[in-house]
Amino acid sequence: MSLDDSNNHYNDVEKKGHNGGGVNGKHEVGAVEPGYGVSVDPAQDTFYDPSKESTLTRLGWSLESFKRAPGTTRGLVAHGDIPPEFLQHDNPLLQQKMKPRHLQMIAVGGSIGTGLFVGSGNALASGGPAGILLAWIIMGIMLINVTQALGEMAIIYPVSGGFYTLAARMVDPSFAFAMGWVYVFQWAVTLPLEITVAGSTVQYWTDKVPLAAWITIFMIIIIIAAGFGTLGYAEEEFWSSCLKLLVVVVYIIIGIVCICGGGPSGGDFDTYQGARLWHEPPGAFPNGFKGVCAVFVTAAFSFAGTELVGLAATETPNPRRTMPSAVKNTFWRITLIYVTSLTIVGLTIRSDDPDLFNGSGSDISPFVIIMDRARIKGMNHLINITICISVLSIGLSCVYAGSRTLTALAETHYAPKLFTYIDKSGRPLWSLIAILALSPIAYINCADVGSQVFDWLVALSGLSTLITWFSICITHIRFRKAWKVQGHSVEELPFTALGGVYGSWLGASLIVIILIAQFYIGLFPLGGVENAGERAQSFFLAYLAMPIMIGFYIIGYVWKRTLPKKAHEIDLDTGRKSWLTVEDMRQYRAQRATAPWHVRVYRMLFSSS
Repeated sequence: MSLDDSNNHYNDVEKKGHNGGGVNGKHEVGAVEPGYGVSVDPAQDTFYDPSKESTLTRLGWSLESFKRAPGTTRGLVAHGDIPPEFLQHDNPLLQQKMKPRHLQMIAVGGSIGTGLFVGSGNALASGGPAGILLAWIIMGIMLINVTQALGEMAIIYPVSGGFYTLAARMVDPSFAFAMGWVYVFQWAVTLPLEITVAGSTVQYWTDKVPLAAWITIFMIIIIIAAGFGTLGYAEEEFWSSCLKLLVVVVYIIIGIVCICGGGPSGGDFDTYQGARLWHEPPGAFPNGFKGVCAVFVTAAFSFAGTELVGLAATETPNPRRTMPSAVKNTFWRITLIYVTSLTIVGLTIRSDDPDLFNGSGSDISPFVIIMDRARIKGMNHLINITICISVLSIGLSCVYAGSRTLTALAETHYAPKLFTYIDKSGRPLWSLIAILALSPIAYINCADVGSQVFDWLVALSGLSTLITWFSICITHIRFRKAWKVQGHSVEELPFTALGGVYGSWLGASLIVIILIAQFYIGLFPLGGVENAGERAQSFFLAYLAMPIMIGFYIIGYVWKRTLPKKAHEIDLDTGRKSWLTVEDMRQYRAQRATAPWHVRVYRMLFSSS
């Protein structure tokens, strides 16, 4: 196979826009031999060219756009010599509208939101300046291994449903059924929460407008953005991530200046601060080991959504080119954004600062508090605007992740067939409607008991993110085992996880430790409890997602009676988009090795090496 193309990429076998004859751009394909595990949906064997539709239809704003897509766009690029029986099958009906810049920004800034801007204040109060750093670093190490494993699998298998579909194939359908539904509920509950937080954020400026009015306004904004489908989500994520990154970088620069005593005269930071808050009471670990344990879930919440690049892989034309950069950028986001900004938070605000406890929403954001204390005019408003946009961005991510996973559940017969409906604009229409239909739950916060009700709703999905990341690590371990048992070499993989299978074992082990820590803090919360009733409430608020997960697993097993497959039984071919041999990959890598040293370093750190 020749590798002498100008972009140093593989010669791609592209099925984009290929009709191979037929009538009206449609090409029917004969049946495939049983046993390959291909989709039985006839639409996936039919070519559909959306470029022939009107602009309004492609954007999703014409009546025609709501009609069912008659087939797949075959927009995913495949590499290598694909066996004929897999050429036309398992083509996702979702359209490949995401551009490389979209995927990069989703990976770098997509999950930056209330977990960092607002939740870090509560985390500082619980864990102290050293506790939040330790918790976020441990979580970051785990997440780097998770994203590396996810990237390896998503590049070779950019299938609809991403990690859920792969877990069903390589681990156990019943386990995937439970994980998938808990994941859908996580985002379905988070959506109204984010809408409420957006409303309370705006009240930083005025409380004359009722919260219900702001909830209505933000709900309409999210519905309109979701109406544009994948492109609406991707563009919104790109520009909001650019703003979030810009503001965080500005905050880091201002924070460093303030710590060094360069703040405006008359503010709290016009003299050198240094690391005195680490040494003065209440110190670096005000609540000791228990305080660090209490911070883990907040850290997990702040990273939630990082795995969305795995879902998005099926909606970008060539994951082989775009995914490595997205995966590697996760490391830089964790290092430069989270760790650096949290270090500054711990050096500028005391963990027992009363402003961390008085108020709600952006009022208790360390980012806003620092700017107010430093008397830097305008920055507090800019950060508050960013928090508001971040909240809406996460809300749209809720719609995207929840709808795509619900569609994948339906495609694997674990949800009503209605949710397999993909319209001509590439939207999983009924799945979108189902997730958006839950957004009015946000109005509960307008009632006196709203906060208590929401606490329990959030508890339904409290551990969902950790369960999802754990499933990704286990799926990768099973994939590598099956890959080896079935006679394949790691050299065939177009992208390999940094730590290999050992990285996934480390990631899974850290998640188990974090789950144990959360179990401990659920039974013995900070501040203690007065009676058994309070202890039970504390535990279930922290751990309710686990019995729900177990319940779903039992339902899935009783329903389908499935057991984990042995390594030699796992389907490694359906949906596979890289069929390059060891010789092909060695030739490709040998050519890449001839690049100048600075190009190789750049590829190693930021791109495909």
